[in-house]
Amino acid sequence: MSEARGEPGSGPEAGARFFCTAGRGLEPFLMREVRARLAATQVEYISGKVFFTTCSDLNMLKKLKSAERLFLLIKKQFPLIISSVSKGKIFNEMQRLINEDPGSWLNAISIWKNLLELDAKKEKLSQRDDNQLKRKVGENEIIAKKLKIEQMQKIEENRDCQLEKQIKEETLEQRDFTTKSENFQEEEFQNDIEKAIDTHNQNDLTFRVSCRCSGTIGKAFTAQEVGKVIGIAIMKHFGWKADLRNPQLEIFIHLNDVYSVVGIPVFRVSLASRAYIKTAGLRSTIAWAMASLADIKAGAFVLDPMCGLGTILLEAAKEWPDVYYVGADVSDSQLLGTWDNLKAAGLEDKIELLKVSVIELPLPSESVDIIISDIPFGKKFKLGKDIKSILQEMERVLHVGGTIVLLLSEDHHRRLTDCKESSIPFNSKDSDTDEPGIKKCLNPEEKTDAFKTVSTSFEASKHKFLDRMSPFGSLVPVECYKVSLGKTDAFICKYKKSHSSGL
Repeated sequence: MSEARGEPGSGPEAGARFFCTAGRGLEPFLMREVRARLAATQVEYISGKVFFTTCSDLNMLKKLKSAERLFLLIKKQFPLIISSVSKGKIFNEMQRLINEDPGSWLNAISIWKNLLELDAKKEKLSQRDDNQLKRKVGENEIIAKKLKIEQMQKIEENRDCQLEKQIKEETLEQRDFTTKSENFQEEEFQNDIEKAIDTHNQNDLTFRVSCRCSGTIGKAFTAQEVGKVIGIAIMKHFGWKADLRNPQLEIFIHLNDVYSVVGIPVFRVSLASRAYIKTAGLRSTIAWAMASLADIKAGAFVLDPMCGLGTILLEAAKEWPDVYYVGADVSDSQLLGTWDNLKAAGLEDKIELLKVSVIELPLPSESVDIIISDIPFGKKFKLGKDIKSILQEMERVLHVGGTIVLLLSEDHHRRLTDCKESSIPFNSKDSDTDEPGIKKCLNPEEKTDAFKTVSTSFEASKHKFLDRMSPFGSLVPVECYKVSLGKTDAFICKYKKSHSSGL
């Protein structure tokens, strides 16, 4: 029933089992990404999580764009059954997550240790290369100074002697400083590796437990109760010490009615937190998913005619740099925020900004390759029927065969279909309890057939949904995903322009 990968002591080169959390509806994007970016195998999903095996190092894992957080998997198994049994018996069942298979825990710690050590060694080599380059530059400067001295000797012999003496002193000081700097960095690198090794000393390891409980078990127990039970079991079984403030290791546990998952957070900072975005607008994972759906190629002309703070263009430009990007908006404050983001990301020369209305774009007809845009919605933006005017102008500037990817509210989406009732796309069933075939996927022996069943149903529902949608003008619907924006849901819709609109 439980799942664990690798033999004790195996490193990332043998392939480690991970899982990422993802926003509801983004699981298909994350599954595609881990396959393409990490050459991942054994890829499967349950609502809000994607599981995979990869040999990639931390540097590659950091590049995931559609994930929220990344975890090294310790255990994945069927849920704890909550019935009329006493709390004591349920607590015993929780403790079995540790006691029943301690090997999976020790194996995960070993892999975690290897990942950190490998990352520290790569960082050491990278900094050493930088030091060699700096030393070479310093030596070149010394040679240049000596040449200058030789030239000056012919003009002024006495002054040259003084300068030569000065340069020699500078050279000695520079070499002395370089040696000290290298020694200091060498010690720092060694300390990093030793720290990584010491961190995983089984006797001295400090930890804390982070719990998330939902469904029936969430109603019966608090996260604090579960964390305390699990923490005590870990201390008794492994001899580790609890530290709630600054632990060396964090243990993450999610218990609900569908599964029990235990893992180690690989990074303390969320992957969705982009260092290059100064002011956040649209969720970065949603923006990246939209850009990834647009099939961006080098040399393309990509437009966001309602760019807001420019999040979509930032995500696209970071991933696909050899493209001409234009962002447009009617708001001065939004464009100023976009400009601040572009400067923070170092993309001022990659993205051009225009202050124009989306229904009056100063562009020739059929001049744009790709349009990606988040159509504003909510009480602040009452576009109503204007959504069709907006789409008409986008259709006009898009060339035949071009792509439009839009983020639409449920109301906007409904207005662009003939269906009187809200259309439910193929990936909208995302609750923990109604995902078809999920429980079977938890068993490694059964997951293949079950996953094929889910995938078949997935594709059938997709085509059925797309058949129900009516084309708008020359724009033909290609794909549609229902995604969560937190308190509300929205639709990522992809269209292709099939013929000249004649506008």
